Amino acid sequence: MTLTMAALRFGLVGVLNTIVGLAVIWALLRLGVGDYPANACSYGVGVCCSFVLNRTWTFEVRGPVASTEVARFLTVFALSYGANLGMLTLMRGLGFAQSLIGQGAAMAVYSACFFLLSRHFVFAPGRAAR
Repeated sequence: MTLTMAALRFGLVGVLNTIVGLAVIWALLRLGVGDYPANACSYGVGVCCSFVLNRTWTFEVRGPVASTEVARFLTVFALSYGANLGMLTLMRGLGFAQSLIGQGAAMAVYSACFFLLSRHFVFAPGRAAR
């Protein structure tokens, strides 16, 4: 699969993941669950959804899931989120505190890191089978 097609699929998975995450938050808030638990549950569901869809559809990995593959995915998620926070901190220092510009830049860095690390570290061809 081409890099462009994989990136497009990754983006579509992200959009779907966002919709699912918001639905989980909405449902839990309606059930009286607080903001923090609803947010945590949403991220939990989102990480699982992201793993399955990116593995099978974006990067077309087949076969059984190895525990090392899951560990790599969670590591990539954490590193990408760290890059997000780093960019957000930088943007705040540049005068973009409480700004959609700062948040947008942070989201772009997160998405780029998550895609590239997923493609080359988590779901690289033949890697999951090892």
